[in-house]
Amino acid sequence: MSPTPGSSRVSLSSSLVPPDAVRMIGIQKRAGEPLGVTFRVEGGAPVIRRILHGSAIARQGLLHVGDVILEVDGHAMGGDPKELQELLKDCSGTVTLKVLPSYREPPAPPQVFLKPHFKYNPATDNLIPCREVGLAFSRGDVLHVVNKEDPNWWQATNLVVGDTGLIPSQFLEEKRKAFVRRDWDSSGMLCGTMTGKKKKKKMMYLTSKNAEFDRYELQTYEEVARMPPFQRKTLVLIGAQGVGRRSLKNRLIVINPLKYGTTVPSRRVRRPTSTAPRWDSIHEVVDTRRTCILDVNPQALKVLKTAEFMPFVVFIAAPELDTLRAMHKAVVDAGLTTKLLTENDLKKTVDESARIRRAYSHYFDLTIVNDHLDKAFDQLQEEVEHLCLQPQWVPVSWVF
Repeated sequence: MSPTPGSSRVSLSSSLVPPDAVRMIGIQKRAGEPLGVTFRVEGGAPVIRRILHGSAIARQGLLHVGDVILEVDGHAMGGDPKELQELLKDCSGTVTLKVLPSYREPPAPPQVFLKPHFKYNPATDNLIPCREVGLAFSRGDVLHVVNKEDPNWWQATNLVVGDTGLIPSQFLEEKRKAFVRRDWDSSGMLCGTMTGKKKKKKMMYLTSKNAEFDRYELQTYEEVARMPPFQRKTLVLIGAQGVGRRSLKNRLIVINPLKYGTTVPSRRVRRPTSTAPRWDSIHEVVDTRRTCILDVNPQALKVLKTAEFMPFVVFIAAPELDTLRAMHKAVVDAGLTTKLLTENDLKKTVDESARIRRAYSHYFDLTIVNDHLDKAFDQLQEEVEHLCLQPQWVPVSWVF
């Protein structure tokens, strides 16, 4: 009877494997080219743990997760996957493998697209199984998740740059950002090296059972969907007091009153009843096929970022203190304002701008540093008009 993958926990010496159970596979490889495969050890033999989507091995489609590698070009493989990794690394041309197949059908790639709210560099991540196969990304990139079988490490393609690799799962990243420690099973093979003994660490609290655990505020991933070009219902300008939001809003409305409108802003954090005037007036502007420009406190974003209002959120950031000081002096000298701001007022604007960025950046679709009002206005107008010309990635809840 041919052995199954489950029986690989016993010795898998090639001399004990029936001839009709194994396969001889020829893979093509260039010297130094990463195969995109990681291994674990079972029964004293290397077993394929994962195959990265889009890698050389995945493209050839000859190996599968769970396959046992018995020989490479006639060399019998023992229980040291590091030796296997080094051997495969130096191979080129056709490489012949003797394999005990797992007979597992690969799962269909999930159609999940995520927008990360943080920047990730695998080269500085001490938890990733293999830094060489990690996928770097920036805040706001779009990631196509192609494999979620591992609860801690997903395989994804960065649609911005086209690369594929491992990214931390939402579960792992939420725990990391919440400073939650747990027992990590570090046994097995990670990227060609053994990880050693299991390390036990104290769990601070269990996030999955914490009633106050707010996933959205942990700023990890947001599931998005691709929509054809469309005009947003609202344009929300966020920023510190005195950074120029109102000037930008008024200029947009004056230049194109048929496309933009506004309503009286509210500083209330909680949404009133559905018949409250402010919310009704937003719909009145939208019903005239205009974008309603809102100049509100950042706390309102929790209520506004829904399919009902479909906002495009722009953070108007304060420039450096020296630049802000010079801009204010120019406005005063030109007689455009009689309000004189002290040095302390200007510092408060810069500090408040930094605080808003730290606390609410996961809501922002665009950030504009207002170091010159005309330049900031041109950028804002161009970006908003661009939405009606190009497909957009929006929260999946707006679509389904």
